[in-house]
Amino acid sequence: MTIPVLETERLVLRAPTMADYPAYAAFMASDRSRMMGGPHVGWAAWGMFAGDVAMWELFGHGALMIDLQASGICVGQVGINHGPMFPEKELGWMLYDGFEGQGYATEAGGALKHWAFETLGLETLVSYFHPENHKSMAVSARLGGVRDDNAVPQDEGDVVYRYTAG
Repeated sequence: MTIPVLETERLVLRAPTMADYPAYAAFMASDRSRMMGGPHVGWAAWGMFAGDVAMWELFGHGALMIDLQASGICVGQVGINHGPMFPEKELGWMLYDGFEGQGYATEAGGALKHWAFETLGLETLVSYFHPENHKSMAVSARLGGVRDDNAVPQDEGDVVYRYTAG
């Protein structure tokens, strides 16, 4: 499976590498990951990172790192998650500290969502949110997501937003 490189006006979305793991692990170990069930340390963080990469081989989609075109700095990750822990294919994102509020999640999420609908031919995607994660829910709404209270949540209490092709 060839992992795509997607470019937007300001971003390059590219395959994860081992050089990305230290910043990823630091994010997962921080309190900022609590909206994703964290903090996750040690084997848990490594397993999540490795799973993000393995999904490409298993499902034809997975995670991409978000780099700024101008500087090459990695500011986070966007991905389409799937597997036994996800009731449906999920569009998800995370931004490292200091990179929020600049539209990067919306830009990256929009590019990957478009790729999933156009290239994979998906009809729908969802995003699962901790009920206090209002900032990410706002990103989802900007991406055309609509709250779907009938969707099966990933974790009890999750708020689910749905995106449809077209």
